[in-house]
Amino acid sequence: MQIHLSDIADSEGKKIQITSELELKKISFQLGEFPILQKSPVELTIINTGDRVLELEGQGNVTVGIPCDRCLEEVSVEIPYSIERKLDMKQSDSDRVKNLDENDYLTGMDLDVDRLVYLEVLMSWPLKVLCKDDCKGICSQCGKNLNKGPCGCTEEPKDPRMAAISDIFRKFKEV
Repeated sequence: MQIHLSDIADSEGKKIQITSELELKKISFQLGEFPILQKSPVELTIINTGDRVLELEGQGNVTVGIPCDRCLEEVSVEIPYSIERKLDMKQSDSDRVKNLDENDYLTGMDLDVDRLVYLEVLMSWPLKVLCKDDCKGICSQCGKNLNKGPCGCTEEPKDPRMAAISDIFRKFKEV
């Protein structure tokens, strides 16, 4: 959703509150594409603090389907976000680029709420996602999900010198 900011940018001390529905359907970046399973509306408050500077505050959350890092089963991960930004409306788009202000969610007087939320979700992205704490992962030979039972593959040490260590791991699978 695009919000045009010229009305508030010209009125010092003006405050507006906006509830905006997200149009995002997925989160895409280098790690892949992840579907958004659920999303709450974005609650935004925009205040003109004077001298054409706007304070932008907001919050919401999205639930994203992310594969488990061990077994690759999709896990619903809720990602809450909180937005706190100051927007200098005196700067032109080229000035923002020169000042290394990489806010591509603001073009002229138009605020792209979806892009802003997208960047906030990326900043809050979890480092590790597990379907459960004791996830067993997948078999390295056949690819079966070991949470659903053993696969039947024989585990042979790749190096005969590692046979003693393999025995220890076989006895204590939790390690």
